[in-house]
Amino acid sequence: MSPTGRPPPRTSRAMADAPAADVVGSATIGFVGLGNMGVPMARRLVEAGYSVRSYDVSVDARERAGEAGIPVAASLGEVAATDTVVLMLPSSAIVQLVVDDPEFATSVRAGSLVVDMGSSEPAGTRAVSAQLGALGVHMLDAPVSGGVAGAEAGRLTIMVGGTAEDVDRATPWLEVLGRPLHVGSIGSGDAVKALNNLLSAAHLWVTSEAMLVGQRFGIDPQVMLDVLNASSGRSGSTENKWPNFILPGSFDSGFALHLMLKDMRIATRLARECGLPSRLGESAVELWDEAAAGLDPAADHTEVARYLGQWAGQRVELS
Repeated sequence: MSPTGRPPPRTSRAMADAPAADVVGSATIGFVGLGNMGVPMARRLVEAGYSVRSYDVSVDARERAGEAGIPVAASLGEVAATDTVVLMLPSSAIVQLVVDDPEFATSVRAGSLVVDMGSSEPAGTRAVSAQLGALGVHMLDAPVSGGVAGAEAGRLTIMVGGTAEDVDRATPWLEVLGRPLHVGSIGSGDAVKALNNLLSAAHLWVTSEAMLVGQRFGIDPQVMLDVLNASSGRSGSTENKWPNFILPGSFDSGFALHLMLKDMRIATRLARECGLPSRLGESAVELWDEAAAGLDPAADHTEVARYLGQWAGQRVELS
């Protein structure tokens, strides 16, 4: 028995029953999590020639993946039995649920590699890595930045934590998805991702305040963006979020407000654990929490601009 009280890894029933030419193994990437990001990422791997077996607890998600040309496995165990298992899930808690699932734990193979590409807690990732390590399974954390558009185009920034050997092992297929950057030991990718999103959220909030002030003063929003993007105030918010999702009024970046807020809280909690102040970060969390309470639970994160505009009695869309 392992330290987790579970039996040692074994070959899954799906693998044992499969025809010899279709055995799930070293040439196959398992992919768990078929949401807004997971589907385009898995599809790129398929289009690059990788054999992919995907899975999601949602029947609708599995159907969408199948319609996108992504092979869908019959069970979580079939996916867990692959040489590389990608987890594209929304939180550490859900990653833990998957890893604890008896079907996963009894199918994952010693020597395989689990790559968590969602945004997770650094400490939680290290705990999962230790749990998998007891089964002889390697782990990387590799969260991404770039949104749905970056996933579709293969231009994600991938922040990878883990050993150099495991990073080298994953690099060929990670490069299909974007640009992998090895940032440190296990958990480091999650730490950098959370800190990046804290910066992104703070940028978007103050950019939205500035844009609304300029608009109230009588400056055309597009003219103001043109100036900001040629000046030191530019950011991902001025170059991407405002022109592509806010001014057109679509608010459809594909990244939910509640997920941004989750990452912000991970970053500020990390600061506290490191004994460092994050006064602006903590204030940003309070402001975004206020916006979350005033918007639909399923709101896109770019809708904080709509929230600010409504609060100020001002439209943010182009007229």
